[in-house]
Amino acid sequence: MIKAIVSGIGFGLVLTFITGPVFFALIKTSIEKGFHAGVSLALGVVCSDVVFVGAILFGSQYIDVSDHTKVIAGVVGSAILFALGLYYMFKKSEINYENKVPSSADRFGYVLKGFLMCIFNPTLLFHWTVVIGAASTTFLVGTPHRSFHIAVMFLTILIIQFGMDTLKAFYANKLRARISVKFIHRLNEVAGIALIIASLVLIDKLVTHFLFAAPAGS
Repeated sequence: MIKAIVSGIGFGLVLTFITGPVFFALIKTSIEKGFHAGVSLALGVVCSDVVFVGAILFGSQYIDVSDHTKVIAGVVGSAILFALGLYYMFKKSEINYENKVPSSADRFGYVLKGFLMCIFNPTLLFHWTVVIGAASTTFLVGTPHRSFHIAVMFLTILIIQFGMDTLKAFYANKLRARISVKFIHRLNEVAGIALIIASLVLIDKLVTHFLFAAPAGS
């Protein structure tokens, strides 16, 4: 039990400090729209993590997905990431200096944005695959209560990640009064470029192979 918790804390801290499109989006949203909006976005990220973990741990046992289907899903995902990137790059910048609490509909929108941004990001899938592999070697087959220990480890990771993302949103929100609309516009552009690059990398891995070779056996 203690080993599972300690391992979960370690992996959670490592994953939460990996900089990517989601990191920029979380900071940007917290500065631009306030703490509550940032936390809602972080909740959507956690929901996508739950889907990733569940799909990797349990889905592969019952569902056989063909390579062609994986390519189609990847292309659709890259298109969504690309569209989000363009949206951020050309979005009008504004700052909610009054820190108004968003409505229920707005909160759901931020949750959905965080979920979609992560669920179509292949980098996060790779990260979770690595973590699951590490968990399998930490708690080998035959270990007493193995499934329970792995579940505790992943629950700890998710709690740590959500807690750290909430902390990021809190401190980003505190900086809001010192940040200009022009800075937010630049941050939007960075987040948009990061999303577009992620979409192009995914397309190249799946279809064009200019920089990345096709997977073996495809």
